[in-house]
Amino acid sequence: MTVEAALGLAGLTVVTVLLIAGLTALTSQLRCTDAAREAARLLARGQPHEAAAAVHQIAPPGANLTFEHVGDTITVKVTALPAGGLLPAVHLNATAYAVAEPGTEAANAPG
Repeated sequence: MTVEAALGLAGLTVVTVLLIAGLTALTSQLRCTDAAREAARLLARGQPHEAAAAVHQIAPPGANLTFEHVGDTITVKVTALPAGGLLPAVHLNATAYAVAEPGTEAANAPG
């Protein structure tokens, strides 16, 4: 009976750790998506410094912001590792698109 209980507890521990890791990855992905959307919106308004600050505040720690400006279209990509890199095989990516508002620096900048 003791061996069965030990194996059951070990299995339950593994399942619990996997559930926590999955929830961490899911919430980190949602944070990356929110950060990408907010950065795209701010870049479309011509506010690049605020966009970087928003990603730093919203996305998981260590997230990277990259964007491409072609014509009046802005593509934003936020990448991160969930749980500070504790899940090395998981890489999070979120992409958002926006059109630069007329009269902003983003709309007038060369593509």
